[in-house]
Amino acid sequence: MNSRALAAFLISLACLMAMPVAYGQGLRISPQLGGSAGGLTVPAPAPAPAPANVARDANYIVAVVNTEPVTSQEVRARLLRVERQLSQQGAGLPPRDELARQVLERVIVEKTQLQLAKETGIRVEEVAVDQAEENFARQNEMTVAELRRKIVAESSTLAQFREELRQQITLTRLRDRELESRVRINDLEVDQFIREQQGLSDDADQEINLAMILVGVPENATEPQVQARRQRAESLLSRARAGDDFNQLARENSDAPDRSGGGVMGRRTADRYPQLFVDATKSLRVGAITDVLRSPAGFHILKVLEKSHAGLPSAVVTQSHARHILLRTGPNLTEAAARDRLADIRNRIENGQADFAAVARDISQDGSARAGGDLGWANPGQFVPEFEAVMDALKPGELSTPLISRFGVHLIQLIERRETTLSQREQREIARSLLREKKLDEAYIDWAQEVRARAYVEYREAPR
Repeated sequence: MNSRALAAFLISLACLMAMPVAYGQGLRISPQLGGSAGGLTVPAPAPAPAPANVARDANYIVAVVNTEPVTSQEVRARLLRVERQLSQQGAGLPPRDELARQVLERVIVEKTQLQLAKETGIRVEEVAVDQAEENFARQNEMTVAELRRKIVAESSTLAQFREELRQQITLTRLRDRELESRVRINDLEVDQFIREQQGLSDDADQEINLAMILVGVPENATEPQVQARRQRAESLLSRARAGDDFNQLARENSDAPDRSGGGVMGRRTADRYPQLFVDATKSLRVGAITDVLRSPAGFHILKVLEKSHAGLPSAVVTQSHARHILLRTGPNLTEAAARDRLADIRNRIENGQADFAAVARDISQDGSARAGGDLGWANPGQFVPEFEAVMDALKPGELSTPLISRFGVHLIQLIERRETTLSQREQREIARSLLREKKLDEAYIDWAQEVRARAYVEYREAPR
C-alpha cells in the first residue's frame, strides 16, 4: 500500500466495524465522500519521549484537544484495529511509531469535528443508531444478534460499538451541512471532466472489483505449517479453475473477514488495493483467477470481477422505479416517533387497510407527494446512499421498513426495475455527479484543515 493510499485509509477509518458513511447527500444526485476523502494528514510536532526509567500508568493522556483529553488507551485501541485491517488486506505496515502518530492525528481531527457538531446542536437519536446497526448487520449478511455476538467475541463492547456508530452519524450530518454549499459546478467544468475521463489510461485511475480467498498463516508459523497452508491454497485454486463457484469457495474456506460476502472486496480504484493485488491482476481479463499469492497475512487467490476506468459508467444500467413517503423530523417530530408512525402505515398497507399512493399524497413531506410519492425511473447513484442501499435490496412490490436519511424518515416501495441504455444527457448528468463528488472530496480536505487549525492541541506523551 503506497503512502497516499495509507493516508486515505486512515482518514476514512473510524473503527474496524464502522458504518459506511456519505457526506454529500441529497435525495437527488448525491455523491459520496468515502475512503477517497483526501488523504488528509496534519503534521504533528513529535512529542518528546519520556525517560525510559519513568514508570507509567497503563492509560495516560497523549494530547489535549481544546479541553478534551486523548488517552493512550484510545489511540492504542484504534491503532490495533488499523494494524489488523492492513494485515488482513495483505498490506505492508509502516513503522509502528509512525503509524501511531498518524492514528493520533486522525483521532484529533475527529474530535475537533465532534466538538463542532456538539457546539452547533447536532444530536443523534437512538433510533438512528439502531438503523445504522441494522444496516451494518445486513451488509455483512448477519442478524443484529449475530453481529453483537461477533463484537463481544472481538473483545469490544456493545456500548463502545454503538457510540462509534453514533459518532460516525454525527460526523456525516456535520459534513453534510458544512460542505453542501461549498461546491458549484458549471457546464464548462463538466465538459472538461468528460474529456479528462475519456483520456485516462493510468493504472491508478482504473477501477477494479476483486474477490479473494485467503488462507491465513499465523505470524510465528513453522515451515511445515506454512507448507500445509500453501497446499490448501493450491487445492482451492485447482477447484476454482476447475469450475467450482468461487464465491461459494470463499464463503466456506476463506479466512478473510469478508468471506460471508463471497470474498467480494468491492469496486475501487487500483491505488486502494495492495500493490501485490494490482500487479497480479494487471494483465488478467474479467473472470480470470490469479496464481496463489503470498503476503504477510497468508496465501491469497484473487478473481477479477470487474475492470474499468474511473469516470463515466457504462451506457447500460439497471434503473429502479420506486415511490416513498417522507416525514421530516424536527422539534415537533422525533426520528423515533416518525419511524413508529411509518411502521404503522406499513402494516396497514400490507394488510390492505391503506393505499400507498393515497397516504403519500396526504402526509408525505416531499415534492413527490402530489404524484403519490412516485420518484420515477432512477439511475444508480441518484439517491443518497442509505436510501439507495435499502431500495436496491427490495424486490418489485416490496415495502421497506422505515429508514432514516438526512431528510427525515422514509418508507419506500419498489415498483419495478429495468435494464436501459442511458442517453447522452443522462450520462452527462452522471458525469456532473462524479465531478461533484470529486469537488466534495477536495472541499472536505480544506474544511477539515480549517476546523483542525482553529482547535487548540497540546501534545503530551507519544502514543505507544
